[in-house]
Amino acid sequence: MQATTTDLEQPKGGVSPKPERIAVLLACHNRREMTLRCLEALLQQRLPDCELEIYLVDDGSSDGTGEAVAERFPQVHIRRGSGKLFWNRGMHLAFSMALPEDFDYYLWVNDDTILGEGALALEVETARELHRRGIEAIVTGSTADAVTGEFTYGGLVRRSRWIPPLFRHQHPDPKESLPCVTMNGNCTLIPRSVAKVVGNIDPHYNHSFGDIDYGLRATAAGFAVYVVPGYIGTCSENNYDGTWMDESLPLRRRWKQMQSPKGSSWREWSYFSRQHMGVLWPLYATSPYVKLVLKCLVRGKI
Repeated sequence: MQATTTDLEQPKGGVSPKPERIAVLLACHNRREMTLRCLEALLQQRLPDCELEIYLVDDGSSDGTGEAVAERFPQVHIRRGSGKLFWNRGMHLAFSMALPEDFDYYLWVNDDTILGEGALALEVETARELHRRGIEAIVTGSTADAVTGEFTYGGLVRRSRWIPPLFRHQHPDPKESLPCVTMNGNCTLIPRSVAKVVGNIDPHYNHSFGDIDYGLRATAAGFAVYVVPGYIGTCSENNYDGTWMDESLPLRRRWKQMQSPKGSSWREWSYFSRQHMGVLWPLYATSPYVKLVLKCLVRGKI
């Protein structure tokens, strides 16, 4: 399936260059209209020298998301999930569908991310320019809240080697691409060269951590991560009401939510810490739980 295109000037000899193939990977669950808006914005991207193939994992939606996508965008490859995959394992399944086809790039897109005009072309050209400079890099984009315009997701850099949390967001420069150490996966372009070495997203994670883990695995393997100039689109920050980060809840409820698939369970966070935090991993592994208990004690939320 070819994305919307514009006419290209023919090179000498009248032979068009072979278009690069991009596998677009998405996971969704019960966000029918949002998923449709995301796909519509994606297919409006102008990429005259690229072809898009879209792989969507509909993780047990009960609101007709998969059916609506199949009707409006019949070219999309849809795989149904059980409803227990969540974002990370849904993306792992989508990636596993695309990897055997050996695409030039693999693009992660969150279904709540609405790409602006020229967003994907900017990421592709940034990846090409870095390649011309001898840098094989994952390229990610920054998003802003659709209402406030405030930064929401994008590249991550190290905050400190010793004090948790380890990372902070790298706000984009309006004109230059900037190096990072890892990224959020809202709109992230992975070249074939990286995917062949790093492989798929780690299915050990349910919902969170998989994108950050992937970027860290890539940089550990000698690749780079860059964030493109400016903002590539909109994505509202996750709502923390009722989650383990909701400071209005008592400790017992926050602890329970923390161990849920969308939380920061000990099984996943300790695994992530062992993978990436070096000899100090026990400090990072225990720090969120210690902080949670202490904050609840101070505020009387027991």
